[in-house]
Amino acid sequence: MSVSNRSAQRSAPRASLRVAVLADSDTRWKWGALTARRLAPGHRLTGHLLRGRATPTARQLGEVGVQADRLTEVTCAEFLADIKREQYDVVVLALVGGAVQAVLHGVRALWPDPAARPVIVTGYVGVVYEKLADGLLLRHGADLVLANSRHDAERFRAVYEGVGADAGSVTETVLPFLDGAAYEPAGSRATTVVFAVQPSVPESRADRAYLLERAAGHARLHPDREVLVKLRSRPGEHTTHLEEQPYQRLAGKVPGGLPANCRLAYGNMGEVLDGTDLLVTVSSTAALESLHRGIPTAVLTDLGIREALGNHHFLGSGCLASWDQLDAGLLPQGDPEWLAAQGVAPLGAGAAAGASGASAGADADDPAADVFAAARARLAALLELPGLPPVTPYYTLTTAPRYLPGILARHHLAADGTPLPGAARDGADESRLRRRLRSHLRDAARGLYRHGVQRVAPLIRRMGEL
Repeated sequence: MSVSNRSAQRSAPRASLRVAVLADSDTRWKWGALTARRLAPGHRLTGHLLRGRATPTARQLGEVGVQADRLTEVTCAEFLADIKREQYDVVVLALVGGAVQAVLHGVRALWPDPAARPVIVTGYVGVVYEKLADGLLLRHGADLVLANSRHDAERFRAVYEGVGADAGSVTETVLPFLDGAAYEPAGSRATTVVFAVQPSVPESRADRAYLLERAAGHARLHPDREVLVKLRSRPGEHTTHLEEQPYQRLAGKVPGGLPANCRLAYGNMGEVLDGTDLLVTVSSTAALESLHRGIPTAVLTDLGIREALGNHHFLGSGCLASWDQLDAGLLPQGDPEWLAAQGVAPLGAGAAAGASGASAGADADDPAADVFAAARARLAALLELPGLPPVTPYYTLTTAPRYLPGILARHHLAADGTPLPGAARDGADESRLRRRLRSHLRDAARGLYRHGVQRVAPLIRRMGEL
């Protein structure tokens, strides 16, 4: 299709927009798909899952609860071939920084000159508490780099400007999954306490066992409360981060076992929060979802307030507390000024009350939908252009000659962003049996990798400590 024809296509009614999301884990799929729906509500959404160690299972996708018109598993090179062939209007990259960088260089190789290419959108799935500069510079080059709050937008611009890179792509929004009903307390005491665990924080077996034992202890101390240990994945599954010590395995070793009013729970976080009176976590983004609803929320200090844990992000939030304080009856409430700076306005406070409506396609007349207004306006302006300039990532063979080639090679791209020989298979010349065999081999290899991470690696580590 020529540039002029593509321009005419973009001038068509917004109902004709085609949006693609590429995600590499269950949580990033949730962020990417909901972001796409907020940016272009009601439009056709095609989903792609980047093949890798964290590719979500069907169960994980069902738990996330976000559907696409079509969902396929691809490599980076296959995705690049798809966006060239299908000519999407918008592409949302819900990936780790290195994968975003690879796609950006691949897009530049596909459209090295001004052209009617897709608008490229990326961002972060939650709280940004580590690798700020590294992650941001790997995302530089996208047309929109979404920041989840005013606080993040200021930090993002400072990083880009600090290296002399264009910061115009940084656009303030909010986390797209801040939704659900406002909290209505049944009384002055919590009846359902949810401990939202994380796959990699804390990391050590001893610390994770401690937190689980404290949750069980809280249940014993308060037999009138139900304590749910909200799990992210089942053993053998991976999320955004590796989980070497699943709580499911630790639960069987809690002294005295879990009491009757303390149990492990799966499910969509939004549905779990519907019945929550107190949310407890180390530093999960679930805390922001809980605070948005007005639910009492505790960010644990038992293991210290440390950058490695990510709970330092909640300094000033009013939510930092220990299990001892929660045992004594504390129900922490978020500080309004801190919440506003983090893009979290409790339901009932006005501004963000319609955030859930935006995810379902709220119209511009809803003042609460304005949290994505700037991003939608920028997207609309880019879509109206007859052609977009080539993407210009900060990292090039001039600025990062040692760093960049390795990132691209991990995704089977050459230093110029083109796929390496054999990297992209269209599958047209493969029999159904061969495709199924290749799929089974991938699943088997993925299973072996996960077994090694969760069973073999911890054993070797413990043996090394003897």
